[in-house]
Amino acid sequence: MEVILIKDVENLGYANEIVNVRPGYANNCLIPQGYAKSATASAKKVLAENLRQRAHKDAKFLSDAEALATKIEATAISIAVKSEEGKIFGSVTSTNIAVALAAKGIEVDRKAIIVDPVKMIGEYEAIVKVYKEVKATVKFSVVAE
Repeated sequence: MEVILIKDVENLGYANEIVNVRPGYANNCLIPQGYAKSATASAKKVLAENLRQRAHKDAKFLSDAEALATKIEATAISIAVKSEEGKIFGSVTSTNIAVALAAKGIEVDRKAIIVDPVKMIGEYEAIVKVYKEVKATVKFSVVAE
């Protein structure tokens, strides 16, 4: 069954995309929760017109996102934590990285940062989802206070 996504759905697609899903998933999950609507002929025409008008806006967002990704990759951050013999108390999370980036003047949502659990002092990398397909890798070091 073809549906038009209203909101971004992880592992399925982005808003304003036409995707093929099983009828049960569409009728029981996506449509009732407001994530999608049925892809009728008139809905497809409206979608095509909206996409045509948004093409210019998306080009600007993409260029801004690429500039932000370049700025993020050029930034090296250091996170000071309490530790004992190389092991840290707790762990370094995406919130810590978001705060460290904000201190450098880069505002990023903590939910857009993907990082494996960090429990030792050292050098690490995290991935920041900036915009749709644009991702940046931020290098950070965990040091003892």
